[in-house]
Amino acid sequence: MEKFLVTGGAGFIGSNFIRYLISRYPGCHVINLDKLTYAGNLNNLRDICGLPNYRFVRGDICDEKVVNEVMPGVDIVINFAAESHVDRSIGSPGDFIRTDVFGVYVLLEAAKRYGVKKFVQISTDEVYGSIEAGSFKETDPLMPSSPYSASKAGGDRLAYSYYVTYGLPVVITRCSNNFGPYQYPEKLIPLFITNALDDKELPIYGDGLNVRDWIYVEDHCRAIDVVMREGKDGEVYNIGAGNEKTNLEITEYILDRLGKPRSLMVFVKDRPGHDRRYSLDWGKIRGLGWEPIHSFEEAMDRTIEWYRDNRWWWEPLKSGEYLEYYRRHYQREL
Repeated sequence: MEKFLVTGGAGFIGSNFIRYLISRYPGCHVINLDKLTYAGNLNNLRDICGLPNYRFVRGDICDEKVVNEVMPGVDIVINFAAESHVDRSIGSPGDFIRTDVFGVYVLLEAAKRYGVKKFVQISTDEVYGSIEAGSFKETDPLMPSSPYSASKAGGDRLAYSYYVTYGLPVVITRCSNNFGPYQYPEKLIPLFITNALDDKELPIYGDGLNVRDWIYVEDHCRAIDVVMREGKDGEVYNIGAGNEKTNLEITEYILDRLGKPRSLMVFVKDRPGHDRRYSLDWGKIRGLGWEPIHSFEEAMDRTIEWYRDNRWWWEPLKSGEYLEYYRRHYQREL
């Protein structure tokens, strides 16, 4: 019976991946190590928390003691744990360097010590920086432009160095923007869906023409599984879906699907270092037999419906500290 350590498993992508693992491999055992920072939420996994093959451990990947307690016997590590919001990295870059670089080091050391069979480092397309035309390949230089993306690039390359230097079986994934259920409502799609449901303004940075490729989280989970099983040690795999949309297009789609007026759109001052366009060439993972199975429209409609039906999950998150953060960062420009 395979034993998985999923770090950051109470977050958005991590919790969806744990649910995927338990469904896809019923005989596996999953340890979820999560610090439970503001974006970690055990309600993301309340439907599986009582299963005998699932165990939650509250802890920080930077804490060598707790990492060395959970690592023995683990076959596969999937590291989702990260500080991940660009806006927050601009204000508090130190938190990102600590988790996204030093935390990766602690995990790699323990994985090496206990003979882990595969270490999957979850990176991001943002490590490449912005591209005006064409798409980034895995061999292109990394040019991160925010403290967040720079910290992810650091963890990405540190993981690779453990493959080269120590022979640790590392694979690295760099995925485009995810969306779907259980995404913390500071991110664009859940923020705009939940604001629209409550007839609140949708704050759009700059001119709204920044472009991202959007992938449904379930397709991302399947891709990680394929790389975990079929990926070559030491290799990087881009994961995309071919759904390049401007922020304006995303905003208009949400409003139209919910029958809300375009007057809810509000343009606010752009954030510093805002990359114009991300785009990935994901032919390499296609070579492993993976393709996304959800169209953008189908996945967006499912996502909108999920947030409409699950106010119990997101309404508490959009209060208190979050509301104060929202007021500071998304206030209307006068």
